[in-house]
Amino acid sequence: MTTRAEGPGDDRDDPGLGAIMSERHRLINLAYRLLGSVTDAEDVVQETYARWYAMSSEQQRAIESPGGWLVTVAARICLNLLGSARARRETYVGDWIPEPLPEPTEWITGRSGVGGTDPADRVTLDESVTMAFLVVLDAMTPAERVAFVLHDVFRYPFGEVAAIMGRTPAACRQLASSARRRIRTAEVPAGPNAGQAAIVRRFRTAWEAKDIDALIGLLAPDATATADGGGLAVTHLRPIMGGGRIARAYAEIARVSGDRTTFLECTVNGLPGLAAQQDGTTVTVFAFGIAGDRIRNIWAVRNPEKLGPWRIGPAPAATGRVGRGRS
Repeated sequence: MTTRAEGPGDDRDDPGLGAIMSERHRLINLAYRLLGSVTDAEDVVQETYARWYAMSSEQQRAIESPGGWLVTVAARICLNLLGSARARRETYVGDWIPEPLPEPTEWITGRSGVGGTDPADRVTLDESVTMAFLVVLDAMTPAERVAFVLHDVFRYPFGEVAAIMGRTPAACRQLASSARRRIRTAEVPAGPNAGQAAIVRRFRTAWEAKDIDALIGLLAPDATATADGGGLAVTHLRPIMGGGRIARAYAEIARVSGDRTTFLECTVNGLPGLAAQQDGTTVTVFAFGIAGDRIRNIWAVRNPEKLGPWRIGPAPAATGRVGRGRS
């Protein structure tokens, strides 16, 4: 898990611009884990800094811990956004999947999609940002999610979590405990292992060959494939349930679409995944949930608004070709 490099009370009494901006890395990481979106995380951090610089110099100097103030403001903005997100999801077309992230050396933040960025803008990839982990976080209540991420991921004591959330330490402890039960029930894998890349590679090879039996052998019998097009890309609107159905559906995608898409093996949220490119542009990113030697979940993100960091595409570990179709 991610741990705090410094606590909210570790800042100097009169921080300069450099000290304040050095908090950006922590704020981006916190907001992405809470919201599951780089775009929204960037908006939160921008709003947080706007509120800081809206204060007078005297007001800024009166704040004992500027870093703690920034984290508190960012977390509260996220908490409000999480509450409103539930209403927005009711009008979202199809399933909503968290925004996928490439390897830090390959990805680009910012809305332009071109050029490099300061490393402080990057999200640290660890087990708390795997797609399986983020999907479970998204199923929590906003309060559970904030309490859990602040305490279990960023290691803030419950007293500080309580001050941020405006609740008692006991209430925050209970919220985090409930969140942990959700994670245990979902059996979220702890992190990467050496065999996952080989399983993804075998899946790609079997998919290219339209080998239904090989695909079934790689998929858990109760596997689920979920896609997110957001109404902006063609995809299945409901999850495909069962290894056999997924295998046949993906083989049909390859058969119908022919030879128009290049697949790249890459890192997606810290784990092996696939990126589908057409004419050099990433159109789908696939994340996998793997338990043992079987694929339990496939998350296919096709919504172009969630693929900004992938615009120039990841450096390929291996390539293959398969048809485009519906992912």
